[in-house]
Amino acid sequence: MHYRRVDIFEVLSSIEEVETIAVEGRIKDIQRLRKTYGRGRWRKLKGVAQVRLQDGYECLAELHWYEAYGIGKKEMKIKELLD
Repeated sequence: MHYRRVDIFEVLSSIEEVETIAVEGRIKDIQRLRKTYGRGRWRKLKGVAQVRLQDGYECLAELHWYEAYGIGKKEMKIKELLD
């Protein structure tokens, strides 16, 4: 399998199939999130979207991120390339 660098990417489509993975106290990094971005009702979410990787490759990917009302999406990462 060809290795692709996936830490730098661009989301090309809307994020679909959004699900909440964890809320507040169930998030391992809750203290760090609050210290870095502020207090809020933090949730860890996942969803699927079309992305463009740093090398120009476009594919469908499962994304994970943290989100809080009034703060927005933070620390989005690709969990898995789907095609």
